[in-house]
Amino acid sequence: MTHDFDLLVIGGGINGAGIARDAAGRGLSTCLVERGDLASGTSSNSSKLVHGGLRYLEHYEFRLVREALAEREVLLRIAPHIVWPMRFVLPHRAEMRPRWLIRAGLFLYDHLARRVSLPGAESLDFRKHPFGAPLSPGIAKGFAYSDCWVEDSRLVVLNAKDAARRGATIRTRTAFADATRDAAGWTVRLRRADWAEETLRCKALVNAAGPWVLSAQDQTHAARAGSVRLIRGSHIVLPALYEGDQAYILQNDDRRVVFVIPYQGRFSLVGTTDVPHEGDAATAHCTPEEAEYLCAAVSRQFKRPVTPDEIVWSYSGVRPLYDDGTDDPSAITRDYVLKLDTEAAPLLSIYGGKITTYRRLAEEAVEKIGKALGRPAPAWTGGAALPGGDFGGRDLAGYEAEIATRFPWLTPALRARLVRAYGSEVPALLGNATSMADLGRDFGAGLTQREIDWLVREEWARTAEDILWRRSRLGLHMSQAERDAVTI
Repeated sequence: MTHDFDLLVIGGGINGAGIARDAAGRGLSTCLVERGDLASGTSSNSSKLVHGGLRYLEHYEFRLVREALAEREVLLRIAPHIVWPMRFVLPHRAEMRPRWLIRAGLFLYDHLARRVSLPGAESLDFRKHPFGAPLSPGIAKGFAYSDCWVEDSRLVVLNAKDAARRGATIRTRTAFADATRDAAGWTVRLRRADWAEETLRCKALVNAAGPWVLSAQDQTHAARAGSVRLIRGSHIVLPALYEGDQAYILQNDDRRVVFVIPYQGRFSLVGTTDVPHEGDAATAHCTPEEAEYLCAAVSRQFKRPVTPDEIVWSYSGVRPLYDDGTDDPSAITRDYVLKLDTEAAPLLSIYGGKITTYRRLAEEAVEKIGKALGRPAPAWTGGAALPGGDFGGRDLAGYEAEIATRFPWLTPALRARLVRAYGSEVPALLGNATSMADLGRDFGAGLTQREIDWLVREEWARTAEDILWRRSRLGLHMSQAERDAVTI
């Protein structure tokens, strides 16, 4: 029997997209199926950080932190338009953790992996340092260290885009219905958005369905190889709480941490919670109790208290953490676990993981699949820029200056946003345009018909939601009437 593909990947989140990209680059004919839009689940509802995970040191997860810190450097290099450095300010609360313990943790954080691009940690006196301006007067001391920010949903899309350029087939709005296997491969049944069904053959299957990994496993009729704990992380968006590009990491009374991050120029992103989630992950939303929790965490340490009625937007992501038996949701490992079943045709199931280490997860996954298929090939993704990430040796500022010279009619705000979103693909998006009028209708917040056409043609956007809330976050900057006018 002939096979349509070597590999079929279930799930269009960051792990699935990363695996599809890696596999296609190693010469495996690859198909990715996603029942909704790319990054429509957990991968667009994260804290949007590329970080080692400072708090994971308390749980002795040194290998995970080391790997994540190393990946931080890789992602800065291969996606400099959507990943950028950020300084994190850690106010000290003596009742939570002693200064010596935090100092030791930050020393480890700076030295567990080779740090090239980012400045190290430092102690701060908030009575003298401007970073203390938003904080309560009773907080006099603290620390600052470096981590990174990422446009999470764009990271998924760019991995899928590179996978497609290397020969992969990307099928959105296509659900995995079920599969049966024999020694030679899998017979897979897919269901399109119009409920039409089709059948294809593949040699190996990867279950990267995230929060739905167990239900997808059941649809393969194979025994479950592990279990997950569904943990909901909710975030709120408030009008900007302070000026500056620095983020804050607040030690909360329950010994968790809450991030306050500059967001979209006009807002502050606050998160996250760690709450066991019951039911379908698609129903996740920020509850009133979670909103109160996050507002209270900010109000304890900032000069200006905040209340839930100030929230302009909220979202929740459900993290499918590998069930290691830990009772405390905050202590469950954020590491990933890969389970390979070779009873007949290979089935690889992905449990857990975090956005920072997706590339390493994908690398390990494809190594396992390649070996099982007798098709080993060298790793390659660590040195290959994602689409838009090759600035020809220039840094981001230098590349933006070049765009300003080539397209002087772009407003500074629009130019900056386009470079951040599309990087070195901005000229391809703009094409032969010589004025704003050439870009077609402006729907608000600088979203033009030219950009919408690009997102539909190049990035699998099919609805206004895909464009306003995943490919961009422009929905935050637009009125309801402007959002309603965006159609495809």
